[in-house]
Amino acid sequence: MTFATTWEADLKSFVDELCRFDTTAGNEAPAQRWVRDTLESAGFETYRWEADAETLADHPSFPDDPAEIETTDRPSVGGVLEFGDPDAGRTLVLNGHIDVVPAGSGWEGDPFEPRWADGSLTVRGAADMKCGLAACVFAARHLEASSPEIDGQLVVESVAGEEEGGIGAAAAALDNPYPFERDAAIVAEPTDCSPVIATEGSLMKRLRLEGRSAHAAMRWRGESVLPAFERIRRALEELEAERGERVTHPLYEEFPIPWPVCVGRLEAGRWASSVADELVAEIRIGVAPGETVDEVEREFDRRLAEVVAETDVDCEFERFSIQFEPAEIEADEPVVRAVQSAMTAQGLGGTNPRAGTYGADSRHYVEAGIPTVLFGPGNIEQAHFPDETIAWDDVLVASETLAAAAESYLAA
Repeated sequence: MTFATTWEADLKSFVDELCRFDTTAGNEAPAQRWVRDTLESAGFETYRWEADAETLADHPSFPDDPAEIETTDRPSVGGVLEFGDPDAGRTLVLNGHIDVVPAGSGWEGDPFEPRWADGSLTVRGAADMKCGLAACVFAARHLEASSPEIDGQLVVESVAGEEEGGIGAAAAALDNPYPFERDAAIVAEPTDCSPVIATEGSLMKRLRLEGRSAHAAMRWRGESVLPAFERIRRALEELEAERGERVTHPLYEEFPIPWPVCVGRLEAGRWASSVADELVAEIRIGVAPGETVDEVEREFDRRLAEVVAETDVDCEFERFSIQFEPAEIEADEPVVRAVQSAMTAQGLGGTNPRAGTYGADSRHYVEAGIPTVLFGPGNIEQAHFPDETIAWDDVLVASETLAAAAESYLAA
């Protein structure tokens, strides 16, 4: 019997129920209680942990002030299945995050009411990444039901706060919540069912400019921040282009802008009849694998200082929010080979390892010495979008492939 024949109805029911939970930041706890109860009912031994804000404040991804890191009542959950002699084999983690970004506008219906139509599911979290999490759960159940002659342990994780820097995953990486070591991990982010071994980092900076106000009728008496910002914006674009030529990586050659700089938020001025004397811009800067957030920050700070020195405005350029360090593993890691072998067995093409211009929880595990590859259903272009949609067949294929990858890795 095929995976779809055996598990599709249960998997679909699990996804439908999970996606009805509003798991935006700080609201994960009810869904996590449901996930833990479901795992326990299926025979998993479960673990629960919450991150410590003071510990995370010492981590480069998070703000230095623990008060800015919300960890209270944001649990993460792990479920463990044992095979054969668990101490004689490897331990593999299948990881997914429970949290989703706010729905925003542009939805045709309730963002947390699953809509099934034409072989697809539309709901917040469909691609990013509740279906990936569900695929992990049922991959583990499928592997256990097949009674393979292997030794080891399989862990399914549902972590909180990924969209805010990876609160649950960082806590698990810094302070192992299990009474055993972890040898490798697969994070089921939406990768179109292909292996991603490199993820980009990001630097978040807030730019503040201050000029001098004046009445609009005599604007020549003021000092508008807008011309200065336009010069800064052009300088950032030029540096983005320079870095695209100078900072190279074979897995990122396919992207037209490998290390993007994005001014995502901009606010200037106080009143239409006054010269704009203040400006705040929030900027995301891409960081290549092999670079550090700190060194990229110094490069952009230097360029900005050169531009501002030629103006009459005051400037601050400071970090804010969450920083993502890049991460990368070797293409010949056993966990990567296990995913590729499973893809081949399932008749999937595109087994060559790829890269992503986004960040993921994988970086926390890689930093902790746990080789981690991304592999999951759905397209990253659907992430954070209105009417977020995933093809249901992709979820079935991903879950069956994850089961085969887990068996391959544990059997080695």
